[in-house]
Amino acid sequence: MNKKDIKKVVLAYSGGLDTSIIIPWLKENYNNCEVIAVSGNVGQADELEGLEEKAIKTGASKCYVEDLTDEFVDEYVIPTVKAGALYEEYMLGTSFARPVIAKRIVEIAKAEGADAICHGCTGKGNDQVRFELTIKAFAPDMHIIAPWREWDIKSREEEIEYAEAHNVPLKINRETNYSKDKNLWHLSHEGLDLEDAGNEPLYEKEGFLEMGVSPMMAPDKPTYITLDFEQGVPVALNGEKMSAKDIILALNKLGGENGIGLLDIVENRLVGMKCRGVYETPGGSILYFAHNYLETVCLDKMTAHKKQELAITFADLVYNGQWFTPLREALSAFVDKTQETVTGKVRIKLYKGNMIKAGVWSDYSLYSEEIATFGEDHVYDQTDAKGFINLFGLPIKVQAQVKAAVEKKNNK
Repeated sequence: MNKKDIKKVVLAYSGGLDTSIIIPWLKENYNNCEVIAVSGNVGQADELEGLEEKAIKTGASKCYVEDLTDEFVDEYVIPTVKAGALYEEYMLGTSFARPVIAKRIVEIAKAEGADAICHGCTGKGNDQVRFELTIKAFAPDMHIIAPWREWDIKSREEEIEYAEAHNVPLKINRETNYSKDKNLWHLSHEGLDLEDAGNEPLYEKEGFLEMGVSPMMAPDKPTYITLDFEQGVPVALNGEKMSAKDIILALNKLGGENGIGLLDIVENRLVGMKCRGVYETPGGSILYFAHNYLETVCLDKMTAHKKQELAITFADLVYNGQWFTPLREALSAFVDKTQETVTGKVRIKLYKGNMIKAGVWSDYSLYSEEIATFGEDHVYDQTDAKGFINLFGLPIKVQAQVKAAVEKKNNK
């Protein structure tokens, strides 16, 4: 599509460094086109303050701020937790936030009659893929503008210079210029000193952590919590019925206070490079831990093992921006079937960055103390094990016998 034909652009707008300068850049480079900013509220809290005013001031004709928090939790976060999906330990906080935002942006772009959708993702990252695959799923013919793949700006330092030259207000400076992504699930930190894998994260430095404290600074006494689940979905915290979103927000506070949920990881990006990031996911870490804890008593061995295998595939799909695909939908259907009996309660002790199991109860529990006991029981006949082992080990025995016979023959 020729630039001259692009009259109206919908911009995925966060108000961060990248998208803040994109508004004036679009107007400079796309014939003073109309720019409509869209921000998806997925729980980034104070980052939304003054967003509409800022967007208008820097050249946007209007700014949508869409509350997507309930949809984000119920349709993206919880299905991923139920799947037990982790990408190299990473709890996919940025990954599954992109599809819900991009889907809403497409809806607004269609309603506004936009000629193109623009995003501020870099050509080095995963988010460009996540945004664009979602756009392709809902508007396959929509033109996409990705300034990082077009402009002459080479670094975040040059972005700051551009912002200063165009009077774009920023909440960061050159000294605190971490690349961050925040939502109700997590906060990521990349760049600056973290680019050197030999540098320890500054967990104890004031202002570095935003969702909690370093385990070293957490209280010296443990905090006990209970979580109730119904078919894999969290429904109550400490006996109080709550929505999944409110449970996550409450767990963020409890987990953050106890130094829970810090992850320092060098991960493999979709585009081929390794990158280093530090993640804060206090509530999410507890939720994953508690859900897995309950599954240990509610799922049979074969289902649990197959689910663990498929969790890797599920995580890859989420990480790679393939949420709206037949395979992800099929895997979610499988997961939902496995969760029919994942109902019960767990108790967890939080202490200085640690999550310690402290009790699990379920009417669907497959754990039988009477069968598992080392004491006397009347339900398990131990003599049955002899026949089982003979049959289970028959292929090994036959192979060993054949091998011995061949060796004996060759040695004659």
